[in-house]
Amino acid sequence: MQTDIKPIIEAALFAAQRPLKVDHIQALFPEASLPSRQEIRDVLKQLQADYEPRGIELIQVASGYRFQIQSQYAPWIRRLSGQRNPRYSRALLETLAIIAYRQPITRSEIESIRGVSVSSNIVKTLIEYQWIRILAYKDSPGKPALYGTTRGFLDHFNLKNLSQLPSLAELKELPDLEQTDLFEAEEDHPNMITIHPPAHSESNNETN
Repeated sequence: MQTDIKPIIEAALFAAQRPLKVDHIQALFPEASLPSRQEIRDVLKQLQADYEPRGIELIQVASGYRFQIQSQYAPWIRRLSGQRNPRYSRALLETLAIIAYRQPITRSEIESIRGVSVSSNIVKTLIEYQWIRILAYKDSPGKPALYGTTRGFLDHFNLKNLSQLPSLAELKELPDLEQTDLFEAEEDHPNMITIHPPAHSESNNETN
């Protein structure tokens, strides 16, 4: 009798401490009952449909598939731990956006676009968050580092790849940062921005 793989995949996704790729899921099964990659993808689509009307959703990010709280319910869930959304300076978010859209890019090139210097602490913070990394070193005097985004950046913002970023033309049509769903300006500190990351399920709150 063939094993029903759907509840196995569902349980694995809930138990995993990181997103799972199709290869990771396939490796759960013995050779004798190994499902095909297409069968696994079909089950993942079924699970996505099953959870669509619920408070939890199954999404695909750069590192694989994961369960997380649907964003509209995040404010209630965060009250469980008493956590507040982290706040970042406008300079940090501008630097991150420039890197995301212009990578690979050097620090001096970022400064040229922003029109002001970029603090070493900003670059250090983005690296510590694993949102950016050094891709290479430019073949020019001083061999400056070339920065780019990471898979962790994609995972954090619910992106499968960089092509899912809105185009620059679309960005020009967006309202100011503080009026978007992702960023919210602090009334008392207009240079500080609250960022609204996705709310992950407790069993899947880590990124690669």
